[in-house]
Amino acid sequence: DNTWSREGQHGRAFPVAGPPVCRQGAEMSSTDPKKIAEVRDVHRLERIGAHSHIRGLGLDDALDARMISQGMVGQNGARRAAGIILSMIQEEKIAGRAILIAGQPGTGKTAIAMGMAKALGDDTPFTMLAGSEIFSLEMSKTEALTQAFRRSIGVRIREEAEIIEGEVVEIEIERPANGQVATFGKMTLKTTEMETMYDLGQKMIETIQKENIQAGDIITIDKSSGKISLLGRSFARSRDYDAMGPQTRFVQCPEGELQKRKEVVHTVNLHEIDVINSRQQGFLALFAGDTGEIKSEVREQIDAKVAEWREEGKADIVPGVLFIDEVHMLDIECFSFLNRALEADSSPIVIMATNRGITNIRGTDYKSPHGIPLDLLDRMLIISTQPYSQREIRKILDIRAEEEDVEMTEEAKELLTKIGTESTLRYAIHLITVANLVAMKRKAQEVDVQDIRKVYSLFVDVKRSTQFLIEYQQEFMFSEIVEEEDSKDAAMPQA
Repeated sequence: DNTWSREGQHGRAFPVAGPPVCRQGAEMSSTDPKKIAEVRDVHRLERIGAHSHIRGLGLDDALDARMISQGMVGQNGARRAAGIILSMIQEEKIAGRAILIAGQPGTGKTAIAMGMAKALGDDTPFTMLAGSEIFSLEMSKTEALTQAFRRSIGVRIREEAEIIEGEVVEIEIERPANGQVATFGKMTLKTTEMETMYDLGQKMIETIQKENIQAGDIITIDKSSGKISLLGRSFARSRDYDAMGPQTRFVQCPEGELQKRKEVVHTVNLHEIDVINSRQQGFLALFAGDTGEIKSEVREQIDAKVAEWREEGKADIVPGVLFIDEVHMLDIECFSFLNRALEADSSPIVIMATNRGITNIRGTDYKSPHGIPLDLLDRMLIISTQPYSQREIRKILDIRAEEEDVEMTEEAKELLTKIGTESTLRYAIHLITVANLVAMKRKAQEVDVQDIRKVYSLFVDVKRSTQFLIEYQQEFMFSEIVEEEDSKDAAMPQA
């Protein structure tokens, strides 16, 4: 009963099985659509994160940075440099390069990387990795880096699929008198040249009811999976209703035959192909998260197969972006691996970020700029970020207040800007939500200066916390200042 077939001049076509659908979920969708709508609305909620206001790099067509655009403020030089790299990635003219974003803490390094990720879109793979992550995984460091590299290389696979595309003329569903789920129906589809009737099984009826498909809709049916996609309403039915919602879309009635061959493009990354081919449970291993270490022989076979697809024109390689934050946390072995991995044929763009100055390379006693070996620094394009001015801090606070849906008076914003200038930008941003909670406690509509002062006294910044530690260092355990003073007293000769 989960099949559908074509009935026309030449009798029935071959039955095609529909996709496996949970019976209980299908019954709920056909009986109570309101519950489904409520569940979907809940899933649309998004948490407000530190960089959730970033929509892109905020560049114009000439790659010049706008003062305020797409959530980005200031850092014009760094954003323009990132925009040039971005355009080269989109045109697939650059691969196997390393870019280092270096600057003081709180100068927008991660924000620039997030802006690049948003601007690239969903088709280009973008992998984010913290430098300390690879030491906490249950695999070797080089394997963790290899998997991150493979996640950042996409494969765009093309395949032809048979579909049925047409305008729905009529839908007849036979509903049993005892109130059970409908198991049989008929649907008539047409194009500009032909019209055909199809038999519907239970799964197809449930899909039609779930998608709310009715006469006058233009739909496509994937013959291999039975998936129904709604393209829009037919222009011939545009005058059937006096009022329509803004989301109503009108399309032309399809031409030619109902059955067509269509090229479908899938984008997957190399790591997904590795996992599917190296585990017995196949693609289910991707959801289980138990990927483990993958043998090099499997990767070599997959690379050979992908190269064969490229020669046949079935697939394209899409070099993506690997972003490693806090790159100074990697050790000398990881840096040596990166040197070799960047020179591979199918290597992504590696963007790194660090806030360190001249410091030790982890795993050695040698000092180097940013804690990165000089031979790897020589392979990098370095983008530097500058501290924000007071005017830029004010603009960033305005954007964050709007993102967190907090109303503030001008005096409160001025005070918060002063706090951000004298302390840190992150500390000022953290005070927005807590000040809003204090204002709600006194039933105020917007945050005022007194709310900022209240939370400023409740939550201390780094400078005041350090001052407190210096004043009361004798009360704390394991104070290093006391130990240093004791060692000096011990070294001083007695009179």
